[in-house]
Amino acid sequence: MSNKDIESLIESFSKLRIVVIGDVMLDRFIWGNVTRISPEAPVPVVEVSRESVYPGGAANVARNITPFGAKAELIGLIGADSEGEVLADTLEKNHIGIDHMLVEKSFSTITKTRVVAQHQQVVRIDREKKQALSDSARSLILNQLRAVISEVDGIIIEDYGKGLIDDALVREVVEIATAGDVLVTVDPNPKNCIDWKGVCTVKPNRSEAFHEAGMQDFGGHLPPLEDVDLLKVGSVLLKRWHSQYVLITLGEQGMILFCDGGAPYHIPTRAREVFDVSGAGDTAIAVFTMALCAGANALTAADLSNRASGVVVGKLGTAEITKDDLLKAVAE
Repeated sequence: MSNKDIESLIESFSKLRIVVIGDVMLDRFIWGNVTRISPEAPVPVVEVSRESVYPGGAANVARNITPFGAKAELIGLIGADSEGEVLADTLEKNHIGIDHMLVEKSFSTITKTRVVAQHQQVVRIDREKKQALSDSARSLILNQLRAVISEVDGIIIEDYGKGLIDDALVREVVEIATAGDVLVTVDPNPKNCIDWKGVCTVKPNRSEAFHEAGMQDFGGHLPPLEDVDLLKVGSVLLKRWHSQYVLITLGEQGMILFCDGGAPYHIPTRAREVFDVSGAGDTAIAVFTMALCAGANALTAADLSNRASGVVVGKLGTAEITKDDLLKAVAE
């Protein structure tokens, strides 16, 4: 595709409506400076200058959809707590649909707090309590999806292994999506053994892919198309999941796309400088899914996804990518 065609494709994202299902979180950032070491222990003393909050986890995937003018509907769990209220307010400020979010009194909103000084993360504090999805919550989530499926272009399942995503939920989501002729993409978690059969695309990173294939990774230094073990992993996962595509992110080596019935396709990294990899995977699955839903072939979608990730890793924190960012990356 020419740059003009790709720009037209990106502009068409504004017509899309994407549902994101997964583990939602609140990302807190405490920003400051370090000028001394504590006399109480050999740790830096951070003098706080400001604090900020962002949608995290599956919510960050949705945050990477709305800047393109597309509608993002989020389905997940938050607690009936102060952090849940902050997250809901943050989602609304980012124009993310929360009408289908579930609030459970027994659930604590997952919160990750990062302390950053001189552009470097000093420590991360996680507040979470993993718990299995109840039958009643699963039924509510599926009913919410059924209510909107006729108006949906794509579904992203974002699994952070916190308990929301399980086999029973995935089977029903795929069944609903198939009946509605809606494609499903997945960002998996290797700690959660899920049968992804019936989805369009699964997007693990390299370590997740090797783990899922039950193989040991001895390298990563070879060019991807010459890496025999990596090529075998992609083939194994295509057969296991019966998906159309497996998109494996490779960090500084970019991405490699495996297609059912086609040759592997390597996309070199577009990042000029890696500043912070937080959220790069969320950006990748968001842009890849929007491109597919807008009519792009998988190779074009993967290339756009790779360009978008290259932009995000050059920013600090769980940054979003804007339409202008991606258009500029394409032009360059």
